[in-house]
Amino acid sequence: MVRSIVILLLVMSSAFLLDQAIKSIFLDGFRLYSPYIDLILVFNKGVAFSMFAFLEGALKWIQLALLVGVIGYTLWLKKVCYLIPVGIMTGAGLSNVVDRFIHGGVVDYVYWHYGFNFAVFNAADVMIDIAVIALMILNFRPQTCKG
Repeated sequence: MVRSIVILLLVMSSAFLLDQAIKSIFLDGFRLYSPYIDLILVFNKGVAFSMFAFLEGALKWIQLALLVGVIGYTLWLKKVCYLIPVGIMTGAGLSNVVDRFIHGGVVDYVYWHYGFNFAVFNAADVMIDIAVIALMILNFRPQTCKG
């Protein structure tokens, strides 16, 4: 169990620190505009596509509770193969929650507008997506996850 906690904490802290380091560049004033993708600063008060913004201050507490639940469930499962994707997902998720506490919204900065206007997102969002795909693969191909 101690080994699992250490692995989870190392992966979580790596994802968290990477995302916060990138966000600090944009908080310090970096901007870049192009015909395809703009690197700008936006504070998202909701979740994906600004959904649930009406929850305002409660949203950060709900997300924090969900992250704690995911961590607890993963440790309860005792499957080592889940530790890296869950660590990435929860570290990135925690980075977004910390933004809500510090800045009042998630620091987003990648705005893709080529061909259509897409949502503004950040590295944590990408890490979460990758982790969810990895978890889906582990769940739909149980032979890849022995323990």
